Amino acid sequence: MKVKGIISEEKVTLPEVRDTLGRVEAQRLGAEQEMSYELRRSIEHANHLAKTSPEQSRALVESLLALEKMKPDIAYRIANIMPKSRDELRAIYAKERYTLTGEELDEIIDLVMTHF
Repeated sequence: MKVKGIISEEKVTLPEVRDTLGRVEAQRLGAEQEMSYELRRSIEHANHLAKTSPEQSRALVESLLALEKMKPDIAYRIANIMPKSRDELRAIYAKERYTLTGEELDEIIDLVMTHF
């Protein structure tokens, strides 16, 4: 399959990708079309790693974006990974030029746990 050009671009969370791929899979199976290797692997990957529903992940991103030191890229990464400890969260922030205090880390972890 050749991509001619990008029509639009938007950030989505992994549970949203899983939902979209599930619809594509159902459509292909209903029409008795063969699924490519890449599509099958993408569906398997999304099913294995997505931990919440699309609505919960979107709500988490919106809650995270309300925080002071939160960039959209990091908010989506946190929603996809769902870190459960300070160390996992520090790994996400490793490339940033600033560090978060223990209270800020705990606040993010509390948000993740309430949406999990």
